[in-house]
Amino acid sequence: MGALLTLLFLGVVQLTVVLHVRNTLTDCASEGARYGAFADRTPADGAQRTRDLIGLSLSPRYAEGVTAGVTTSADGVQVLEVRVQAPLPVIGLLGVGRAVEVSGHGALERR
Repeated sequence: MGALLTLLFLGVVQLTVVLHVRNTLTDCASEGARYGAFADRTPADGAQRTRDLIGLSLSPRYAEGVTAGVTTSADGVQVLEVRVQAPLPVIGLLGVGRAVEVSGHGALERR
């Protein structure tokens, strides 16, 4: 009974870690997209800002799959989209593959 309860507890803790990582990556991608969308910035600036934030918040290993590009929203507004592909944390922050994919958007200011 104790072993089952311990496994259940560890499973809940790991699920919490996964959700924390996903939410942190989403926040970093959104912040990077808003930063890169400023009139005096480029998409590369947004991607670098995202990498920096992820490196400070989680680990630089999670910042390896960051890309940025300009897209058009359904309303016809040009937006900067920053995408992050990161490992899925399986045990603590140790992860595998590029299973977590999130993105952030920022409306481009006129240049």
